Amino acid sequence: MRYLFLETENSTIIPVNERHLLKCKKIIKESSSLLGELLYLIQQEIPSERAFILFPDEEGKIQFLQANQAGQVKNKGLIEDIVRKAIEEKTPIKKEFEVKPRCEGDKVLMAFNSKRVLCLPLLFENTTAGAIYLERNSSCEPFSQKELEFLIAFSRPVSLVLKDTIEFQEIKERVHKSPECHFIGKSRASLRILSLLNKVKDNDAPVFIGGESGTGKELVARAIHSCGARRNGKFVVVNCGAIPEHLLEAELFGFVRGAFTGAFRSKPGLIEEAIDGTFFLDEIGDLSPFLQAKLLRLLQDKEIRRIGENKNRRVNVKIISATNKNLEREMERGNFREDLYYRLKIITIEIPPLRERKDDLLLLLNHFVEKYCQEMKRERAYFSPQALELLMSYHWPGNVRELQNEIQRCLIMAGEDNLIKEEYLSFKVNRKRESYSVSSHNFFQAKAEFEKRFLRQALVRCSYNKVKTAEEIGLTRQGLFKLMKKHNIPKKDR
Repeated sequence: MRYLFLETENSTIIPVNERHLLKCKKIIKESSSLLGELLYLIQQEIPSERAFILFPDEEGKIQFLQANQAGQVKNKGLIEDIVRKAIEEKTPIKKEFEVKPRCEGDKVLMAFNSKRVLCLPLLFENTTAGAIYLERNSSCEPFSQKELEFLIAFSRPVSLVLKDTIEFQEIKERVHKSPECHFIGKSRASLRILSLLNKVKDNDAPVFIGGESGTGKELVARAIHSCGARRNGKFVVVNCGAIPEHLLEAELFGFVRGAFTGAFRSKPGLIEEAIDGTFFLDEIGDLSPFLQAKLLRLLQDKEIRRIGENKNRRVNVKIISATNKNLEREMERGNFREDLYYRLKIITIEIPPLRERKDDLLLLLNHFVEKYCQEMKRERAYFSPQALELLMSYHWPGNVRELQNEIQRCLIMAGEDNLIKEEYLSFKVNRKRESYSVSSHNFFQAKAEFEKRFLRQALVRCSYNKVKTAEEIGLTRQGLFKLMKKHNIPKKDR
């Protein structure tokens, strides 16, 4: 990622190449003046030495508008890393970084100091419009939660200005053109699943999806359908455990007029509705032996027979099934047909529980926040650093479904507040009802609380990798273990 520096009355712009020059001038004329005024208002409320607004162009580079400092922008690499992380994770960042002294011969050009940073990604219509970056010396107070709340509230007019730029419209167009995939993840397990999805999406072989309840088995099935060759057909879902057995046969296979009492007209079944599309059988482990035999005939001959009919009908459907039961154990107990088991499991996709793919958590959190904010017709909400730490540390026994419900609940509890704080979390996630808004009056207690919180945050960021954590925070492994033992922090994520 590179930065494109624009030159205004109080800022510097360096075009990457001549092709961008005319477009840059148009951006300056239309938006830079207003953005500079908005940043000035932000700095009046949040004292900062430097303030920037950054937004990506159509090539993925970042156009960097400096608000209050003429000349060359210093520490561009550090700023770039912080902004990239905020934009990628769609999460506010409050941190402190050290600026090492810069010398030229015996002359010290820049003394050693540290900076406090507050960076907020600008999200508009579920698309990242850019970021606001504020910086001040460590001699000043750390950026507070109230200042973060003000920045979130004031980011709305900044986003409105940025959304009218040519660059944002092109970014939005690229996002909408990209194929929709219902399954989200970047962990190793999720990348394996996505790779397998790409292989089976255009194939008509039956697919079986296994995993704990709430892991997203239906989402994987929808992803296979929406990205595959059958995406123009219907995606029909039936839960085998939710419909009584005596009704399920008629729902699946349909019936003809007079087949039974109350059958006043012929009706096609759900399998016929899915012709040229995908038929998803959820909780197939609950299917009765009689219906298992009829389903086996469908898989073998691609034909069905409506209830009361004496002829077979040819159906062209892709069958996907799923269950949270152990089908091998059900076969041993005589509850599931062995021949059907091998017909269904030609392609098997196992979805690990959410506790085993923590790298997917942040993506899922942002996805559900965007989804429910859109449904509630409200502005996009952000997580406070403390709330995010608690959410990332929780083990999620209910998997993605529990995560989804937690986010929906948080947004309701937050009301009109666009910052999801730790007190909005449920008791399961925030068992100690932790709140960091009130600091201790005892120096040593406050220091210990800060050390513990700092270590926990660093361990969560590095997925409890001790070597990586120690390198990131500037400690030796022995020093890290000593502090973890001091504050009674477990060596593994519980």
